[in-house]
Parts: sequence; structure tokens; C-alpha cells
Amino acid sequence: MKPYYERDGITIYHGDCREMIGSLDANVVVTDPPYGINAAAGGRTFGTSNACSTNEYLPIHGDDRPFDPSPFLGYLMTILWGANHYAHLLPASPSWLVWDKRDGLNPNPLADCELAWTNVGGPARLFHHRWMGMIRDSERETRWHPAQKPVALMLWCISMTAGTILDPFMGSGPVLVAALRSGRRAIGIEIEERYCEIAAKRLSQRVMFGVDT
Repeated sequence: MKPYYERDGITIYHGDCREMIGSLDANVVVTDPPYGINAAAGGRTFGTSNACSTNEYLPIHGDDRPFDPSPFLGYLMTILWGANHYAHLLPASPSWLVWDKRDGLNPNPLADCELAWTNVGGPARLFHHRWMGMIRDSERETRWHPAQKPVALMLWCISMTAGTILDPFMGSGPVLVAALRSGRRAIGIEIEERYCEIAAKRLSQRVMFGVDT
């Protein structure tokens, strides 16, 4: 397999993770997979520093069918976001992660929080970080992906792990940016080439200019 991007311990592959994961050297999975809820069939992007060539999101590949987490459960450490949508397919765990997206904001129709299943051990943990529309504690200017997660959240996630990180559903690359900032080796896989391009640009800007992306 030829990497789409490779620099400073971070590698991106463009393709279907189901055809690649068995040949990749990683012992940690941190990812936000398609949940099988067909939630984002298209929508407008936000911000002015957008790396997309169009102002419409691509649909999330695979979100129109149920997600099977089984290929990712054999890793030493695994963190799967959106796991409340497929919890019946996961082993019992006391170590769920909760991301409080509202953090004191008034209620609205959007979800107050998001949940991740993990096997890292320990009790359930809570992370406070506002991320409601354009009201955010970070990355206020740009949104590249309809299900984008903040780099701050992924920094928190990978701080619980050790080893080489694999994100098989990379999207715009927040896990890889967090790994780069933490000096960790990481591999990302993304089936949509447009998001590979966006993630590579985010990583390159971080290396060149030392900015938080």
C-alpha cells in the first residue's frame, strides 16, 4: 500500500479500512466511525479557511447501513465514539467516556453529550468542551466534516493510551492532529479522498507553522 501522506510519524492511507487493517502495525484504535444512522446526507460547510473546493459536505460513507465494531475489538486499547448507537454489539465495559458538548449552555434540540465505548479500564470519565454549532471552545472558524470532533477531545482520548494509534475512519483528521501534537505515531484511513487531502493539509500546516489546527 502506498501512503497518501507520510511525515513525522503520521501516515494516511486512502482506501477502505476493511481491506487494510490486518496489515497495519498498530495496537490502539481511536475513532469516530459511521454509526449507521444516515445522519448527514449533505450540508453546508462553515468558516472562511475551508480546505474544501465546494461548500457542500460529502455524505458520510457507510452511515446508511449498520456499523459492525467487531474488527476493532481485538486491539489492546480501543475507543469507539458514537457507541450508544451500536452498544448491543459491544462487550460490557465500566469505562465509557462522556463528552459534555453543552457545558452550561441552555438546552436545544441537539444532543447534550456524545458517548464512547472503551476497553482502556477504569471508571467512566467526563470531558467538558463546548461544541454546539458555532459556539465552541476551540476551532471556531472552520468545519470540514459533518461529524467533525475537536482536536482537544482527541488529545484527551489518546492521553489514556500508549502505542501506535489507528484511526480507520479518519475524516478530517483530528485524531492524527492530536497524535502529532503529542509526539505519537498514528495511522489514518479514509475512503473519501477529499478528506485525505484536508487532513494532510491540516497536518502540514501544523508542522510548518506550529499552529493548533
